[in-house]
Amino acid sequence: MPELPEVETVVRTLELLIPDRRIEHVEVRMPKMIQMDAGEFCRRLEGQHFRRFSRRGKYLVFQMDDVYFIAHMRMEGKFYVQRPEEPLSKHIHVIFDLDDGTQLRYHDTRKFGTMELMELNGDLRHFHELGPEPFDDEFNPDYCRAFLKKRRVPIKQVLLDQSFVAGIGNIYANEICFALRIDPRKRCDQLTKAQITALPEVTRQILSLAIEAGGSSIRSYTSSLGVTGRFQLQIQVHGREGEACPLCGGPIKKIAVAQRGTYYCPHCQKKRGTGIEYDQNRDHRRDRQRKVDAEPVLTKSGVSGR
Repeated sequence: MPELPEVETVVRTLELLIPDRRIEHVEVRMPKMIQMDAGEFCRRLEGQHFRRFSRRGKYLVFQMDDVYFIAHMRMEGKFYVQRPEEPLSKHIHVIFDLDDGTQLRYHDTRKFGTMELMELNGDLRHFHELGPEPFDDEFNPDYCRAFLKKRRVPIKQVLLDQSFVAGIGNIYANEICFALRIDPRKRCDQLTKAQITALPEVTRQILSLAIEAGGSSIRSYTSSLGVTGRFQLQIQVHGREGEACPLCGGPIKKIAVAQRGTYYCPHCQKKRGTGIEYDQNRDHRRDRQRKVDAEPVLTKSGVSGR
């Protein structure tokens, strides 16, 4: 599923491609994706312009003239900006005809994506009971301490809980635990003061690095501008089962936490360990400098998230 950095990359890409474009016509080929009456969805969007581009957690938020158009790409969703004469894949489920003659096409092989509308006076802050954004001032050590102190569940499970903080998924939860030297199975109420103090800033650093790199390129992620994300080249533990830990050289292991594949170093992330001693001047994103020789790869893929 696309996580915050991937969604942010999609938002920034579409902001370059379709600013102020007017929707002339909407065709919904998979009505179950629309979280309201599909006909009403089409009628309300036709004639609307794409005015502002943002996101809330993993949701794309397009501010139109008098309504928010909100989309979630789920597992394999992608947006393409193409000419009408270009071939239509069987996995294109929603088509927006734009006033410059192009089409915004939504592609989703698994058909899990969703689209909905919200009035401009709607409450985006509490949309679907999402927690604060990682970059919000509200996401701070005091907030984390209050949220975590009575929870007897693994810290990774809470990192995946969108009501705690919006936008973090499996990849970045694994990376955050490693940066903090926390066993992902460690109970929230057993975290040290240093770990809780460091959690917001380390989270922001890791997500910022991923956004700068264009999102994680795990599996098929690419942007429609043709540049693949490069954060996978800097990932420390996720997807590296059996490889050497970048800190101690021991093998990275894979287990299941909250029914999700979880990668960690048993030596560096001890369940009873105290974790890092937080230093706000230290950049925890760069514990390991990986040499990146690959140049961005040009592709024809759409704007996607992974």
